[in-house]
Amino acid sequence: MRFAAIDIGSNAVRLLFCDVYPYQNDYTLKKTSLVRLPIRLGEDVFINGVISDENISKLIQSVKGFKNLAEVYEVVDYRVCATSAMREAANGKEIIKAIKKQTNVNVEIIDGEQEAELIYNTHIAEKIDKKGVFLYVDVGGGSTELTLFDNGEKVISKSFEIGTIRLKNDLVKDKKWKDLKSWIKELSQNNQPSMVIATGGNINKLYKLCGLKDYALFEYNDLKQMSKFISKYSVEERITKLGLKPDRADVITHAAKIYLEVMKVANVKNTFVPKVGLADGIIAQLYEKHVINTVQKEIL
Repeated sequence: MRFAAIDIGSNAVRLLFCDVYPYQNDYTLKKTSLVRLPIRLGEDVFINGVISDENISKLIQSVKGFKNLAEVYEVVDYRVCATSAMREAANGKEIIKAIKKQTNVNVEIIDGEQEAELIYNTHIAEKIDKKGVFLYVDVGGGSTELTLFDNGEKVISKSFEIGTIRLKNDLVKDKKWKDLKSWIKELSQNNQPSMVIATGGNINKLYKLCGLKDYALFEYNDLKQMSKFISKYSVEERITKLGLKPDRADVITHAAKIYLEVMKVANVKNTFVPKVGLADGIIAQLYEKHVINTVQKEIL
């Protein structure tokens, strides 16, 4: 069975198509196609408060293309979710109506807590130890989502308006950092995380640049050294010498700063990087919903 998802983020739009292979009482996801479109909605919203006409046009065309691909791929189901930038855009609801009118595709604006739950829905903690205490950290262009899980159960979740696009444009005030640190310190007093589970395109790239693979742990010092190494290069040199995409090159060190700060305050030395994101979580949820509906139909 094939499912699809769109993650309309602040730094990019991701179109993901996945095949789902059930086995016994579990399943595995295999990515068929992943398209990352450098549509930076956050640059519009966090500076001007609205999404520009140019990016609205690009977004509508992207959804049209996605719908056509979904038909060709014959997907069982799909879902389109938008996060921080669309949440804050003064014209966000207007854009969603325009997309619906021109494509007949529904776009859902989800909050930070929903975002975190969808990512957790990929069951990535089970690759380590389901009974552990983990702090999930997802860094996007507009926000950072933090969720504490203990023994497989969610304890608390919080979204902070600290993201790579905001940092790049110097839009994060000291109070935001203080709020983030205070929240982490408070939760660590009662539920000390043994590990950070980090998601997001930037941490995936940092992990790859360090030559890590097969779910090897990403140590704090290694992440810090890699961030310092990248910082020595200009944005242009990061593109030409390190092979980074333009819309990754100018934000990757800002992402590293957020992950490092969280690890430092939480007193965690290791990070697990499962290389999944919101779109993966959406597809996992779609499949589980499909299974439940199928069972219910069989019962009836």
